[in-house]
Amino acid sequence: MADAMSTAASYAIARVKKLKRANIAGSAAHTSRQRETLNADPNQKNIRFIGNVDREEKLEDLVLAKIGQYEQKRKIRTDAVYCVEILLTASPSYFRPLDPTAAGYYQEERLADWLEGTHQWLNEQYSDRIVRAELHLDEVTPHIHAYFVPLDENGQLRCNHFFDGRQKMRDFQESYFASVQHLGLERGIQGSVAKHQDIKDFYRIVESGKDLNSDLTIAQMRAKAADRDRAMQSKSSMELTAKRLVKENESLRQRIKELEAEKERLQKQTEQLSDLPLEDVAWHLGLDEDNSSDSCARRRHRCWKGGEHIIYINGSHWSHLAPDTQKIGNVAANSQTTSASPGAVSLVKQVNGCNFNQAIAWLNDRFGEDGMQRAVTHYTRQQAQNILKDEAAPQFVPPVPDESNWHLVHDYLTKKRRLPQDLVRKLYQWGLVYADAQQNAVFLLKNLNGETKGAFLQGTRAEDNTLEEDNTFTGDATGFTGYAIGTKRSDGWFYLQWGGQPTDEVQKVVLLKSPLDVLSFAMLEVERQRGVPGGVPEERTMYMTVDSSRSVPVELLPDIPEVICAYDNNAAGDEIAGAVGELLPQATRVKPQAQNWHEELLALLRLQQREREYQQQQRQKQQRQRERKRESELEL
Repeated sequence: MADAMSTAASYAIARVKKLKRANIAGSAAHTSRQRETLNADPNQKNIRFIGNVDREEKLEDLVLAKIGQYEQKRKIRTDAVYCVEILLTASPSYFRPLDPTAAGYYQEERLADWLEGTHQWLNEQYSDRIVRAELHLDEVTPHIHAYFVPLDENGQLRCNHFFDGRQKMRDFQESYFASVQHLGLERGIQGSVAKHQDIKDFYRIVESGKDLNSDLTIAQMRAKAADRDRAMQSKSSMELTAKRLVKENESLRQRIKELEAEKERLQKQTEQLSDLPLEDVAWHLGLDEDNSSDSCARRRHRCWKGGEHIIYINGSHWSHLAPDTQKIGNVAANSQTTSASPGAVSLVKQVNGCNFNQAIAWLNDRFGEDGMQRAVTHYTRQQAQNILKDEAAPQFVPPVPDESNWHLVHDYLTKKRRLPQDLVRKLYQWGLVYADAQQNAVFLLKNLNGETKGAFLQGTRAEDNTLEEDNTFTGDATGFTGYAIGTKRSDGWFYLQWGGQPTDEVQKVVLLKSPLDVLSFAMLEVERQRGVPGGVPEERTMYMTVDSSRSVPVELLPDIPEVICAYDNNAAGDEIAGAVGELLPQATRVKPQAQNWHEELLALLRLQQREREYQQQQRQKQQRQRERKRESELEL
């Protein structure tokens, strides 16, 4: 590798020249010196290091033969680029560091190193798509002409795939610079040249020996590069802004389409919920409009008459003149009418004197199925509203307590479920759990204001009282597990709070499937806190039953910093946790190591029991050792 001998920077220089088919022969004539070239020394021989040395071989034939090796999917245009002439050189100060202005002179070692690096780069970058490459030594500065057939990886002629756009040209020059950087050549100042394809700079070096930007000072070159960088940054910023605006416009167009579709859907829904126009129904019933009377004008009603019927229509309501009202001419002598009635169905029943089923059939015949459904929907909604005026919402009635069964439920919770007796007693005193006549453990479900909204029943008679995925009991037929009739599942939960101070706001909520899961998980938390100073966590935590995404208390949980989905360690638990997680992004999944939290609690209690037994054995062993020691001392 040549060592640097000049303080002037030496640059790697690469340019390209796109050749259409008509330009190939002219370029070949120049590079092969088939025609006279100014400033060329006829005593210097050029070196063809890629391609046949046969001077009679035409470059155009080589290019066409290379293209012909692959079937072109599209017809090649007449103005297509068939070949790219790659022009490569370096600053004169590289080839002749002692005297860069000595035209035609070069250090052979430096030339050989540069040729080797360039040859290797051409092979690695373009392989056999370089059909010819020549080293020219007959001009002021050594340089290379390489002919590249721009075939892509599929063999298709695509020059723009390699050299279209500023970034691709920058990548091309960066690639060449990286291959000869080890020679001490530097990358030209990015942005200091107006066009990467500017051939004039190349021939300026080749023919006159003047380096790039040789007439500019370092400060001027840096200023020029800075101007270029600012222009590029401004252009890049404008392009990004344009892309952003295009994206925003597309988003707005999509939103407009969605809003239009929503508007159309709402219009259809409004039509479906609205009644048929009563004027149309009256016309089909054989009535004719008559608003000539003063009474109709005063009442601001539309008057429809036919036979013995006089109907006053006001929007979606109508009223009927009593049949025995005295008439003078065609106008009623008084304004006594039946009470106003809503809707098309009742109007048809009145005028036709038919029942509900017959009215529906008539409407379907006159207005089609859609019209009939509109009328029926409106009629049903009106009937429902009338019912709600008189019918109060049903209130949940908890199962009747049965004190005689409490000791059995108590034993189930404390002995089988292994819940602490103090906890069960407090829950019973607070009225959160009791026994019913069927020996079920009744867990009351309350809303966040403490109002009872339902109950969860846990059967205790069966041998295996395991809560199934669908909240049904599968053991003894005398047991039951599920919700009491009348429970409002979306507004009632079994929940406890622990940690911090009673007046503190809840910072963490743990969601579980059933009341027994709540109690088991809470007791695990208590056991884990026994070794912690104070024994109570600093933050206020709520443990509550949420067995479906439909029962998530949305007015509470979105503002809670930490939500834990602590469901069973199975597919059903994962499904519930996933559904809840979609509603609450802050929710995290926690699984028991066992199948459920009850089994986890039992495992912990068994471990604690074994530890206590072991400690008891150790104490007894130590006691025996002390007794034997005393006996030995007495014998002595």
